[in-house]
Amino acid sequence: MGAKSDQDVSVQSLHLNILEQVFDDDRAAESLVQSYGRSFNGFAAKLTQQQKQKLAGMQGIVSVLESKTLKPHTTRSWDFLGFTGKVPRQPTQESDIIVGMIDTGVWPESESFSDKGLGPPPKKWRGACHNMTCNNKIIGARYYNSEDDYAIGEDRSPRDTFGHGTHTASTVAGAAVTGASLYGLARGTSRGATPSARIAVYKVCWDFGCADHDVLAAFDDAIADGVDVISISLGGDSVEDYTLDPIAIGSFHAMRAGILTSASAGNDGPGRGTASNVAPWLVSVAASTIDRRFVTRMEIGNLAPKLVKGKIVLCDEVSDGTVPLFAGAQGVVMADVYKSDVPDPYPLPATTISFDDKEYLLRYLNKTRDPVAKILKSEEVVDETAPNVASFSSRGPNMITHDVLKPDVSAPGLAILAAWSPNGTVSRGDMRSVKYNIISGTSMACPHVTGAAVYVKSFHPTWSPAAIASAIMTTGMKTQYRVSIS
Repeated sequence: MGAKSDQDVSVQSLHLNILEQVFDDDRAAESLVQSYGRSFNGFAAKLTQQQKQKLAGMQGIVSVLESKTLKPHTTRSWDFLGFTGKVPRQPTQESDIIVGMIDTGVWPESESFSDKGLGPPPKKWRGACHNMTCNNKIIGARYYNSEDDYAIGEDRSPRDTFGHGTHTASTVAGAAVTGASLYGLARGTSRGATPSARIAVYKVCWDFGCADHDVLAAFDDAIADGVDVISISLGGDSVEDYTLDPIAIGSFHAMRAGILTSASAGNDGPGRGTASNVAPWLVSVAASTIDRRFVTRMEIGNLAPKLVKGKIVLCDEVSDGTVPLFAGAQGVVMADVYKSDVPDPYPLPATTISFDDKEYLLRYLNKTRDPVAKILKSEEVVDETAPNVASFSSRGPNMITHDVLKPDVSAPGLAILAAWSPNGTVSRGDMRSVKYNIISGTSMACPHVTGAAVYVKSFHPTWSPAAIASAIMTTGMKTQYRVSIS
């Protein structure tokens, strides 16, 4: 997998020397994009197909993979897991643990990242804080954009302009913030699993996505910087062989350094074999429900015409709502066979319904001369069936190594409230700015497992990544079953 050499040599010089054997001219230095040498040995370079094949055939080259673009896989959840604010803690050991968050960055001004009561960073910390002010909670911050590709409004720093990275980081180690909500929904205390733990941010995702070679650079730095656990809620559209997968490669070297990596399994469910991040040495996390749901009810018929200013559009599938919004619709109803369980935020009044409900609605539309409807404000309801695997959550089996079960564990990933970047929108096409947002995904499940890993490590600091993973996987929530006997 490209282990780091024990010899004290300049890796950049070594990599340039290799590239000079591939190029027929003096453009080797121009082609070098990134050198990895702090934790493992490798480099990224711009090559033609012919040059790639020549490089792959050279002695000492383990693998040559094409850099692709990955994507991000988003209060009550910790209480639902039985992990209340009063669980026993080891505050001294917990504050000595550093979590590496490889994501879209962080919004450091969020109340969730207050360093009140925290001392200076652990002495083992070897990281840096680039283009952003850190504190005793966020002790490190780096960013990677090798292509120098920035969209309008993107900050050339570890600062989060989307919200995803802020959400995941606060879920792991955010401080307790009372009165957090999204416009009154999920009101309560927002907190991470381990509020005394430290956070190191590695921003690899931008408007265009998350480049493989930047992800590898983040792993290279995180391992050398001295993090104890890595959380990465990213993945590709397909499963890659371990030697061609940057997350598998990076987490392998992290494991060798005694660092556990928690990774999201993907949002391509419910089909078989859709799970990504399936390497045996990392924890692959699926998303499940908690005992709280958000529903948006709709009333039809017998409404006064003056209450309906525009039209409510009925769509045959779930979308982000921007097409009806820009077309001037006042609301949208979306039918979907799988994802009616996902309470996503939308830029206009919206609700999702099952296909059965769609047929009922169509009968009303076809039999009524002037059909009317009203989409009500979203509300919280109790879900007594939880936990269930969310419809979008990617499933096994492991398509690379069939006898290694993946995903390893599921965690809350449906309708999770956590900190958000005010520069990020609530939803696509949405101009509202919020400090806390409710989103869903295996991206949200992953930091729950990361937080659990940090908690376990605070009691067992010498345990290996495999021991911590085993403790989490074999300590599941007990479920009561009703059995009917005829």
